[in-house]
Amino acid sequence: MHPLIYVLVSVPAGKFIDKRGYRTGLIFGTLVMTIGATLRVSEGSFTRLLIAQVIIALSQPFIINSISKLVLEWFDKSQEALATGLGTMGMFIGMAVGLMLTPYIYEKTGFKKTMGIFAFLSTLGFIACTVFLKPPQKVSLLTTDATSSIFTDFRFFLKDKNLINIFALAFLGLGFFNDLTTWLEPILAPHGIGPVQAGTIGGVLIIGGIVGAVIIPTFSDFYKRRKPFVMLGLLVAAVTLMPLCFNGNFKTLLILSVIQGFFFLPAFSLILQMCSEQVGDTHGATATGILMLLGNLGGVLVILLMQASKSDTTGFAPSIYLLLALLVISVVLTIFLKETHPAVAKVGY
Repeated sequence: MHPLIYVLVSVPAGKFIDKRGYRTGLIFGTLVMTIGATLRVSEGSFTRLLIAQVIIALSQPFIINSISKLVLEWFDKSQEALATGLGTMGMFIGMAVGLMLTPYIYEKTGFKKTMGIFAFLSTLGFIACTVFLKPPQKVSLLTTDATSSIFTDFRFFLKDKNLINIFALAFLGLGFFNDLTTWLEPILAPHGIGPVQAGTIGGVLIIGGIVGAVIIPTFSDFYKRRKPFVMLGLLVAAVTLMPLCFNGNFKTLLILSVIQGFFFLPAFSLILQMCSEQVGDTHGATATGILMLLGNLGGVLVILLMQASKSDTTGFAPSIYLLLALLVISVVLTIFLKETHPAVAKVGY
């Protein structure tokens, strides 16, 4: 439900955040999540669980799309990439913790109590946002009208070739990552890697991304460049993809997954930052909404393509080559990407 709902709600959520501010967006998003999580504390009703999951999915764009707006309004230009990296690092930590702890909690307490724990944590998140979130520290320099319509914003964005390039990178990059993590277990199964080992490899990949999301953006801020680090992440992902998917040595796979996560996942946070820098403060959340919409849409479409390209004789080999093609196309697109860091972009480099 999450990628499907994100496609529908991401842009309106971004527009809402641009108009009302990230604080209102986060409070609303965590409130909706709490309602859905509380409704999910039940057993025996698939319809109720489905409705609850849809409500939770509705909250996600309001939370994630607020990252860019918060960074633009609170941090200096020299700190924005690192701040965005820390925000996306929180996403990765949440993914890793959820993947590791949920099976353990479910095994010890059962489904209903597990859902109750999640509802309690969601409530704490809502209370924390309501009590501790503050108005922006610095005043945004508004260059366009934040109250313009979504269709006006679309027309404005479509005139910007560099922004279209950034959107294309999000579509291909998130499509690659979502589908690699989705299909990792069946991809590695023919090489003697079991479900537990595959889960560990996926978790280590995310942990590598958590570390990289702090280190790589720090270098990006220091050197005042985004483009080279995005290209580096895509190139490393392309080089490590085939060994990662066609290897049966568990220790080697752990090393490869750490390397890929360390370099590739920070590229996503830098793409988010480039998107914000390209459009400016006023429409940052709306542009992020479109970027996340296209990223989730890419994930859905590539999942279907990978399923369709799977062969009865060669298994997932054609699908893996499809993922490699996505990375190669992304690297080519990065060649034509213009630098967005304010210290460089303003002099035309």
